[in-house]
Amino acid sequence: MRPKNIVLGVIGFDCHSVGNKILESFFTEAGFKVHNLGVMVSQEEFINAAIETNSKAIMVSSLYGHGEIDCAGLRERCIEKGLDDILLYVGGNLVVGKTPFAEVEEKFLKMGYDRVFGPDCSLEHVAELLHQDLLSREEKED
Repeated sequence: MRPKNIVLGVIGFDCHSVGNKILESFFTEAGFKVHNLGVMVSQEEFINAAIETNSKAIMVSSLYGHGEIDCAGLRERCIEKGLDDILLYVGGNLVVGKTPFAEVEEKFLKMGYDRVFGPDCSLEHVAELLHQDLLSREEKED
């Protein structure tokens, strides 16, 4: 089975790079073909990379607390570019302050993200969900 292409990066003006490298290494080891865009990535760069690499998922990371601003509208932009079925995952410190995670998750799900993760999530669990979600999408296409 060929590895599934995924796009990974840190959105907006966030320049936290260490976690980004950890995610790249982890998801590569988990069997994905990772296209890491690095830090300070715009929504357009995520979308263009997903199109160029025929990726099935975009994984957005944000640690500086402005994810709510930086991530708004990404689902709509994906649809405009023909990426109607792409999986959108987002994780990190997504909002400023001590907002309960359930509220943060609800906010991002309403924005069109398929999965939302806090900064302390298990990467093994994320990889498992990603494999399941991709398989589920493939089954719908058949």
